Amino acid sequence: MKKRSPQFSPQLSPQFSQGQQNQVPFVSVEHMTKIILAQGIETFLSELTGYIEDDYKRWMLFDKTPRVASHSQEGVVELMPTSDGEIYSFKYVNGHPKNSKKGLQTVTAFGALSDVGSGYPVLLSEMTILTALRTAATSALAAKHLVLGGEEKTGSSLTMAIIGNGAQSEFQALGFRAVLGIEKLRLYDIDGTATDKCADNLEKLGFQIVRCNSVEDVVLGADIITTVTADKQNATILTDNMVGAGVYINAVGGDCPGKTELHRDILLRADIFAEYLPQTRIEGEIQQLDADHPVTELWEIIQGKSDWKKGRKNVVLFDSVGFAIEDFSALRYVKDLLLKTDHFQLLDMIAEPEDPRNLYGLLQRSHQSAA
Repeated sequence: MKKRSPQFSPQLSPQFSQGQQNQVPFVSVEHMTKIILAQGIETFLSELTGYIEDDYKRWMLFDKTPRVASHSQEGVVELMPTSDGEIYSFKYVNGHPKNSKKGLQTVTAFGALSDVGSGYPVLLSEMTILTALRTAATSALAAKHLVLGGEEKTGSSLTMAIIGNGAQSEFQALGFRAVLGIEKLRLYDIDGTATDKCADNLEKLGFQIVRCNSVEDVVLGADIITTVTADKQNATILTDNMVGAGVYINAVGGDCPGKTELHRDILLRADIFAEYLPQTRIEGEIQQLDADHPVTELWEIIQGKSDWKKGRKNVVLFDSVGFAIEDFSALRYVKDLLLKTDHFQLLDMIAEPEDPRNLYGLLQRSHQSAA
């Protein structure tokens, strides 16, 4: 028997009673922004990191599969499902790097939770904003264990470089401050207006910012390097000579086949960590390596099942591509927040005939009401 998810109850609020099971809570973009602001974004990120960590501690209970992807020359559309035996979740997400030139988002997403026992959905939610938050929270969680060793101590003396200052960059900075206490940032993007946007947003939040003019410049003195670029290609954002001993790399941008950011030589001298190897070997930086190249899954670190620091190499790399369990955790967290907020609406989604065997009767009843 699988362990029930922490705090889970299909009944989300007094409005969601046995007589209203056709009413499914929906969190819109507006609702999500209000929920986040009510919590405070760094509190939201810190608590979300805790939810993801809790679910990684239950790793073996989850159904796990690489995401189902439909690729085109323009981008990718993906479904990301999982279940712990009590709750089922899925996320729809796309990645279209050229969208920004059309004034569109590169990534959009929505997702759902359902009760495995009945199959009924219990939550629908926007996940464009939520995915940005859960990506940052996962990055911060990995760094907590791989940089700080899982200990509750500050990383305020550390400096992080962020290469790629688009939609994800501010969330990464806030996640690392919320969980590790990092305040010092170095920023670079090939588009200087993106760096100005990111710097302006983060300076207002009290970060110490250095704007840089090249990749070589931005990595100088950085303890942590976050790469979060968008182009769908095998790019070489970082070369081996740019990465000194003792550096931690949070590689976020390489997340689909044919899309990487790091030169292969960096991987060969790094201790590498990933979320779910069958997916990361297809999509992550390690798609450049042999299929048997040693990589440790993050859950092994969180559960204390790896003594990787013995004989460690001089670079540590978290090869982040995003995994369905993190979306599960994010939706579970939002669902729990709905217990104390009215920032959602109920949707009439589930057909509910008087006789469950007489679905056609709903049409007859509707016709009679219209007559």
